Amino acid sequence: MTPELMIRACTFYTGRLLKTHFHTWREIAIPPTNEDELLAEKMEAAIVYANFRLKKHVLHHWHSYVKNRKEQLRDALLRIQKMFHCYKMIVTLNKWRDRARHKFKKREDELMLKHELQLQKFSKLKFKTSSKEEYFFPEQFVSEGFLVGGTPEFDISQLPKRAILQIFSYLSLRDLVICGQVNRSWLLMTQMGSLWNGIDFSAVKNIITDKYIVSILQRWRLNVLRLNFRGCVLRLKTLRSVSFCKNLQELNVSDCPTLTDESMRYISESCPGVLYLNLSNTIITNRTMRLLPRYFYNLQNLSLAYCRKFTDKGLQYLNLGNGCHKLIYLDLSGCTQISVQGFRNIANSCSGIMHLTINDMPTLTDNCVKALVEKCHRISSVVLIGAPHISDSAFKALSGCDIKKIRFEGNKRITDACFKLIDKSYPNISHIYMVDCKGITDGSLKSLSPLKHLTVLNLANCVRIGDTGLKQFLDGPASTKIRELNLSNCIHLGDASMAKLSERCYNLNYLNLRNCEHLTDLGVEFIANIFSLVSVDLSGTDISNEVFCKGSLTLEHLDVSYCPQLSDIIIKALAIYCINLTSLSVAGCPKITDSAMEMLSAKCHYLHILDVSGCILLTDQMLENLEMGCRQLRILKMQYCRLISKEAAIRMSSIVQHQEYSASNPPLWFGYDSEGKSLREKQNTSLKNSELTAKESTYNNEEEAV
Repeated sequence: MTPELMIRACTFYTGRLLKTHFHTWREIAIPPTNEDELLAEKMEAAIVYANFRLKKHVLHHWHSYVKNRKEQLRDALLRIQKMFHCYKMIVTLNKWRDRARHKFKKREDELMLKHELQLQKFSKLKFKTSSKEEYFFPEQFVSEGFLVGGTPEFDISQLPKRAILQIFSYLSLRDLVICGQVNRSWLLMTQMGSLWNGIDFSAVKNIITDKYIVSILQRWRLNVLRLNFRGCVLRLKTLRSVSFCKNLQELNVSDCPTLTDESMRYISESCPGVLYLNLSNTIITNRTMRLLPRYFYNLQNLSLAYCRKFTDKGLQYLNLGNGCHKLIYLDLSGCTQISVQGFRNIANSCSGIMHLTINDMPTLTDNCVKALVEKCHRISSVVLIGAPHISDSAFKALSGCDIKKIRFEGNKRITDACFKLIDKSYPNISHIYMVDCKGITDGSLKSLSPLKHLTVLNLANCVRIGDTGLKQFLDGPASTKIRELNLSNCIHLGDASMAKLSERCYNLNYLNLRNCEHLTDLGVEFIANIFSLVSVDLSGTDISNEVFCKGSLTLEHLDVSYCPQLSDIIIKALAIYCINLTSLSVAGCPKITDSAMEMLSAKCHYLHILDVSGCILLTDQMLENLEMGCRQLRILKMQYCRLISKEAAIRMSSIVQHQEYSASNPPLWFGYDSEGKSLREKQNTSLKNSELTAKESTYNNEEEAV
C-alpha cells in the first residue's frame, strides 16, 4: 500500500459519505412538491386493505356458519336414517317373530300329533299279545317283504373288509372268540390280523387260563401292538411270553401282583419299541428302574402310580444309558416315598415331560414342585389331586411353563392369589379343575374372565362362589369359548346369574348345577336359551317342571334327581322333544307314574341309562313298557321301588347289563316317606299341632282356675 493509493482511497470514501449525507439532508430539508398526491394514494391503499380485512372477517363467519349448518344437516340426516333403519328392523323382526311363532307352533303341533300317534300305536301293541307282528316305530323304514316274510337272511361276510373290521373292533376278546365258533366264514373274519393289534386280557381275567394266553401271544406275536393285563394274576412263565411280541408298543401290567423285576427283565430285553408302559400298583424295585432307560429308550408314557418299592436312587437311574429323555407323560400318584431329591432326579433325567400326574400324595410340598420345574419347562398339564400341602407358591413356580391344563382337588391352601397369576402367566390355559378348594371366592372368577382359550371350568364344591363372581366371569371373553361348566354344590348361586349365562355361553355343551338350592324355575327358563346343551345336571335344585326341554333338541344326558316337585310333565316334554336322550335320572321324584314312563318308552328308543330309584308310584307295568320300547337299555336302577315285584325285576335283569333293585321304603335322606309326603311338611304340621295342643291346655287350665 503506497501513500498515493491511501490518499485516493480516503478521498473516495469521504466523497461517498458526503454525497450520502447530502441526499438525506435534501430529502428532509426540502419538502416534496406532490405530498398531497402521495397521501391520497396511501389513504386509498389503506381503504382497500381495510375493506379486504372486513370481507375476510365476514367470509370467515359465513364459512363457519355454513360448516356448522352442514354438520347439523348431516347429523339430522344420520338420525333420520338410523330411525328409519330401526323402524325397518322393528318391522322385519316383528314379521320374523310372527313367522317364527307360526313355524314353532306348527312344528309343535306336528310333534304333538306324531307323539299321540306313536303313543296310540304303542298302547295298542300291548294288547296284541296273541299276534306275531313285529312292532316298528314310525321313523323306521322297512320293506313290505320284511313285514310279510319275517327276518331276511343276511351274510355279514359280504360286507367290505373295512366295514367288517369296524364292526368286530367293538367286540371284547371273549365275544371275538365266540364269534369265531359260529361257522367257517365267521372264523375267517375273526382271524384278520388287524383285529389282534390290541388284546385286552383284563376283561376276561377271571375265566381265561395262562395256557390260552401263551397260545394267543405265540400265534399273533407279529400283529400285537397293544397288550392289557390289568389285574391279571399270571405266572412268571406267562409274563415271559410277552417277549414274543417284538412289535409291542403299549403294555399295561398294572395291578398285577405277580409282576416282578425278573419278568420285567425278559420283557424289556425283547420289546425295545414300547412307547406306553403302565406299571402302577406293582412291586417293582430299583432293578426295574435301571432297566427302563437301558432298553426302553423310546418310552414316552410311563405310569409308576402306587409303586412304593423303588426309591429316589431308582429315579436317578432314569438318566443312565440312552435315558428316558423322550418321556412325555409321567404318573407318580401315591408314591409317598419320593422326596425333594427324587423330584430333582426326575428333572435331571426327564426334562421333556409335558403331562404330569401326582395324585394321593400327602407328602408333596411346594419344594417338590419347584425342584421339578427347574429343568422341566415344557410341562403343559398338571394334575394334583389329594395334595393338601400345595399352596400358591407352587402356582408361582409353574409360571415358567406353558400350562394349558391344571387340576387340583381337596386343597384348602389355594386362595384367590393364585388366580391373579393365571391371566399373565398362563394365557393359553384351556382346562381348569379346582374342585373342593374352600379358599376360592368370587375374586377368582373375576381373574379368570380375561382368558381367551378357556373351554373347561370345574369349580365344584367351591362353596364361597356366588352370583357376583359368576357375572364377573361371564363379562370377559372366556365365556364365549366355554364348553363345560361345573358349579355343583355352589350353594350361593341362584337365578340372578342365569340370564347372563344364557346370553354369553352360546357354545356351552355340559352344564352341572347340582345342589344349587337357590335355583328356581325362573333360572331354568334362562337356561332354555342355550340350544347347544348336550348334558344338564339340575339334581337337588328347587325346580318344579322342565321348560327348557322344548329348546334342547340335542339333549342327551339329563339328571333331575331329588327334585321332589317334578311330575309327569317333565317326562312328557322329554318324550316329545328330546328323543335323542341316552341317559336320564329321575331318582327321588315320588310323583312320577307309569303313564309318564309309558310315554318315555314309546319315544326315547336310544335310552341306555335310566335311574328311577325312589319313584314309589312305579309298578311292573313300567318294566313291560321299557322292555318293549327302550331296547337299547343297558343300566337300570330302581332302588326303593316298593310296588315293583321281585319277579319282574329278575326278568328285567336278563335284558339289561346292570341292574340295581330293592323293594324297601326310601331312606329318610330322600326327604319323603313311603307315601311320597314330604318329611319337612310333616314336621311343620306336627309342630303346629303341638303348639295348638299346648295353647288349648293353657286355655283350659285358665278356665279351671277362673
